[in-house]
Amino acid sequence: MREYLLILFVAAAVTYLMTPVARRLAVRWGAMAEVRDRDVHAIPTPRLGGLAMFCGFAAALLVASRLPFLGQVFDNSDDGIALLTGAALVCLLGVADDKWGLDAVTKLAGQVLAAGVMVLQGVQMLYLPIGSTLLGFEDDGQPGAFVLGPAEGGVLTILVVVITINAVNFVDGLDGLAAGIVTIAAAAFFAFSYLLAVDQDLQRATASTLVTAALVGVCLGFLPHNFSPARVFMGDSGSMLIGLLLASSTITLTGSVDPNRVTLDIAPAILPLLLPVAVLLVPFVDLLLAVVRRTRAGRSPFAADKQHLHHRLLELGHSHARAVLVMYLWSAVLSYGATAFVFLDTSTMVISLVLMIVAASVLTMNIPRLRRGKGSFTGSRSGASP
Repeated sequence: MREYLLILFVAAAVTYLMTPVARRLAVRWGAMAEVRDRDVHAIPTPRLGGLAMFCGFAAALLVASRLPFLGQVFDNSDDGIALLTGAALVCLLGVADDKWGLDAVTKLAGQVLAAGVMVLQGVQMLYLPIGSTLLGFEDDGQPGAFVLGPAEGGVLTILVVVITINAVNFVDGLDGLAAGIVTIAAAAFFAFSYLLAVDQDLQRATASTLVTAALVGVCLGFLPHNFSPARVFMGDSGSMLIGLLLASSTITLTGSVDPNRVTLDIAPAILPLLLPVAVLLVPFVDLLLAVVRRTRAGRSPFAADKQHLHHRLLELGHSHARAVLVMYLWSAVLSYGATAFVFLDTSTMVISLVLMIVAASVLTMNIPRLRRGKGSFTGSRSGASP
């Protein structure tokens, strides 16, 4: 655990220190986010924060490769090099988009290329831990696995990476929103993979736990510069980078958990597939609603608008910062529910999750009303005659 904490600190420190450098480069190169009708920022803001985030991730991997415990990840596989290569490609793609603005087809092709490069280097889903028993092929009490061929595994891996990249990219609409949600998601992944390894006596030094620890550090290091009011945006160079890393942690986690070795029940085996959906449910729902909304209106699903979930929170009366915190809250609730599903008994999990959902709903809907009521009350008193 100490080495994981060190990796988190290294990633956070390097990202934090490199972000002002990336900001100055963005200003010099003209990679600025201009103010558009659908945006919430009021002045042009530098992009290219993804460059600093990539530096933090690369530094974390370099340090990890020299550590006695985490160095086993690099000794046992080429996952570290594959992830670094894919991260570099998608970050460069994002830099080009931040500078010149690429069309949707070009960005999609670049995302597929980055994911494909990782697949060619061995980072791909080898099986689905849902197979034999659930599909009726055996009845020995073990979850079993549905083995994927190279073609099926490669296609599924690329699909997971591209969908996650675009889900994170879609939610990157308010200062600090994407970085905070991915921090929560990565922390949930780390908690699940590490606790499962401890509980089931599995290998604790894995690519998944390493990537999630570094990803938490990268996002935490960037947040002080990006939270409202943001001094720099991560841009597509950052949102696509952290989306790819989050998807990669899912893929490597699935590959590292052999469902036939998990003795609790089927849940720990299939959770690597369900966890990304749970912890990223907020951006996934936002992505789905945006696609449906735009196609029904006869527009491209990639056409921008001002009807994302965070825009609707602003319409409810939340301030910019409170809307971000509300999105954090719901992501944390969903992340807790996904991980508690495995490690807590059913009654404790259900009761605590219901209480959290009720509390989150009350805070989401009532805080704007309370503030409006307070403002009206204060205004009536200040305007009353003595």
